[in-house]
Parts: sequence; C-alpha cells; structure tokens
Amino acid sequence: MAKRGIEALGALRGRRVLVRVDFNVPLRDGQVADDYRLRMALPTLRALREAGARTVLCSHLGRPKGSPQPELSLAPVAERLSALLGAEVRFCPETIGEVAEAAASALRDGEVLLVENLRFHPGEKKDDPDFAAALARLGELYVNDAFGVCHRAHASVSAVARLLPAACGGLIAREVAELTPLREGTAPRPFHVVLGGAKLADKIPVLESLVEKVDAVLVGGGMAYTFLRAMEKPVGASRVDEGTLEAALSILEKARERSRESGHRFVLPVDHAVGKSPDDPSGYALVREVPTGLMGLDVGPASLAEYTTELGAAATVFWNGPLGVFERPPYHLGTHYLASYLAARRGRTRTVVGGGDSAAACRSLGLADAMHWVSTGGGASLEFVQGKDLPGLAALPDA
Repeated sequence: MAKRGIEALGALRGRRVLVRVDFNVPLRDGQVADDYRLRMALPTLRALREAGARTVLCSHLGRPKGSPQPELSLAPVAERLSALLGAEVRFCPETIGEVAEAAASALRDGEVLLVENLRFHPGEKKDDPDFAAALARLGELYVNDAFGVCHRAHASVSAVARLLPAACGGLIAREVAELTPLREGTAPRPFHVVLGGAKLADKIPVLESLVEKVDAVLVGGGMAYTFLRAMEKPVGASRVDEGTLEAALSILEKARERSRESGHRFVLPVDHAVGKSPDDPSGYALVREVPTGLMGLDVGPASLAEYTTELGAAATVFWNGPLGVFERPPYHLGTHYLASYLAARRGRTRTVVGGGDSAAACRSLGLADAMHWVSTGGGASLEFVQGKDLPGLAALPDA
C-alpha cells in the first residue's frame, strides 16, 4: 500500500507544487472553530517550505453545490493557517483561471498560497477533465495530503494526480501505515472494533468485512436499534433502518458462526438512555428495554460495563462512530465515557479512532493525544479498513 513520497519528486526549490489538503473545517462567526485538520497538514507544509517549494494549496469546504457561497470561503482558513504555520499564507479569491494562475506564478521560494473553495465549481465533484487541467496549470508537481477525501473520485483528488508528477504527503503516508494492519487483519490481537453512528446502512460493508477479521464487534449508536429490531427486541420509537433488517440478520448469523468457530463476540447494548427526542431531555430515563413512544438515544451504564469488560482484553481497538447523540446532553455520556476509558488504556491498547464524530468527541475532551492514532478521514478510513480501493490513493504512484 506504500505510495511514492515527496522525496521522490526531486529538488523542489523554485518549483510550484499543487497540494490537495483537507481543510473542510467548521467555521463559527467567520473564524475556524476546530483547526485539527490544519494542524495535521503542518508537517508536510513545513517540509515543502524548507525545501524551497512554491506551494499552492487547494481544498473544499462544506457543500456549496457547485457555486460560490461567501459563508463557505476559505479566506478564514488562510488566516488561521498563517498563524499556525508562522508564515503568511496568501489567499486567492479564485480557484482556477488567470487570476489564480497569476497568483501562483507570483510565489517566491518557500511561499504558500491557498486558492478558493474547490466546490465552488461543479467540475470538482464531477471529476471534470477540463477543471482538472485548469487546476494542474497552478503547479508543476502534485502532492495529495488529503486522506479524508481519498475515497472521492473528484478532479482535485484523482484526475490531477494523472496530469502532473505526483506523490503523497506525510499525512497520507501515516494514515496508510496506521490503517493497513486493520485492513489486513494483522493488528496485534485481541483486535476489537467499536462501531456507532446513526445509520446501519452506512456501516454494513465494514461490518461484513470486519466480522471476519476481528475478535469482537461492539455496536452502539442509532444503528444498534436496527439490530435489536431484527432480533425482535422492543425498540420503541428509536430510529430503525427498515431497509437493512435483512442485512442485519445476515451479519448476526455470520457473527454467530464466527462465535462457534473461534469465540468471536458481537455485543449490542443491554440498556439504554431514552427520551422523547434528542432535543428534549425532559423524558430522560435509563431502561433495560425501550418503552413505546420513547427513543433510544445513548447506551446505558450496564452496556458500558459490558463494553469495557470486553475492551479491557483488547490489544487493538478500532473505533468509528459515537454511542449516542453525543451533541445533545445528557445523551453524550456513553461516548464521553468510552473516549475516557480508551484514553486511560494508553500504552496497553493501540486505539485507532476512525475520524468523523468519534474523532470530534476525542478532540472536544482533549483526549486525541492519548489515542494511538486519530484519523482525519471518517468515510475514507471506513472504506480503507474494509478493503476498498480509494480513488485518491489508486491515482498515486506506488513507492
């Protein structure tokens, strides 16, 4: 899986390097609210500056649907990145065309430019060859360091990599190194997986893949209620993916077969924090079975006790997805407890957090540094771990 690194591109001094980064960060009141993805890009950017490269950065932000939206401009990102990098990051209000090309050509050795939101152009998501060619004119070389979008066949992710001499940045190299043992089932054992999140449909492929590779699967979040409904357990008004009940039964049967063969464990919640809705905590209660009219919105203490008993034996844990509606107290408790427990096992358990909401929960608690690795890619990490070929990686030359 190793890809060609920046060192293979030769001398960089005086050369324009187009770098695809993932600066899809939350903004609040016109400022960056969480700069984790910016900080993760710093090692690659510093290496390029020290090598004398003229760096042109491109990224998307939000979902502007192919047309400019001022509230999704990358201008605040350039300002915050300047502070983190300790050097000015110029901002170009255009993504491609004469203005952007002139800004790129004006760069001097070691300078950095960020162009405007890629998704202000419909050609980005359509993987349009003309848009890719226009992007390629901004650089002489190409570096992809945006693991979080490597599962997307977009113009800046895969097409440009075939138009310019290409390499992966340090962040992608680290992501691949950390996630490959999970993908190949060679991680230190016992190897346990914790999967949460709202929709089972999003996790069916990874569940089908990992049930065959791991020693235990622990399920929480909204997707647990689809499994419980499939088992004819009472779930009240909890969210259920009706269209995936058959797939849930198939996964449960596969888990039972693995259990008979090797002692594999498939763990579902045994108690629940319930309420009328995520936004109305007035009905909050802890129950063994979800009553009619209420929703399961978090796992309960008995479930957490069972989860931590299982995880206490794990040498490797892969965690993707929250155990409840963690953005809405008091339904954050299960996710926060799990994050704290895994952080406390640093040095005994290699915990890899698969991006997305579970990574956000770790960062909000200040626990990201206590995990072995916190991925920058939610969907990308899931697809990579389940064994899929990611377009952004496939487009890069092998080492």
